Amino acid sequence: MDDSQAGYRLERGATGFRHISEPPLPDTDIDACRAAWHAAARAAGGQVGDFVEQRYPQNFHSATITDQDGTHVALFHAHHPLIAFVDERRYAFTDEFQDPPAWAAPLTDHGFVILSASLLRSPFSEADASALADAEWNQIKYWEPETVGTVLFNFWD
Repeated sequence: MDDSQAGYRLERGATGFRHISEPPLPDTDIDACRAAWHAAARAAGGQVGDFVEQRYPQNFHSATITDQDGTHVALFHAHHPLIAFVDERRYAFTDEFQDPPAWAAPLTDHGFVILSASLLRSPFSEADASALADAEWNQIKYWEPETVGTVLFNFWD
């Protein structure tokens, strides 16, 4: 997937929100996330630090790998097979996104899409948000996110 293009399509559930009357959002398989992360650690010649499962209100899991270059933090979207790399764990993200390390390829081999820093930092206003549900738009209007990454990896309640 070429995620560098303007008009990146945000799928239903990208925010992690739905109305109670809508069908449940898909769940990213936590075991698949862990398996992919361990494969990435082997490729990095590093060690898996921890894997923290998503807890309300965040819509992502987070994990660390430590290698010769330091500690790397990844965010796994809880509803879509998307991964972002960040500088450190926090509650909110705007422009802290980083490009993936060179050893991240095994993540895509496990069916995940690794998002680039440029896409995640791009303006939300340039994304194709036509698939988002009304409940998601209500959250967007309230939180006023500026970037695609802020919409995809949030801690909204």
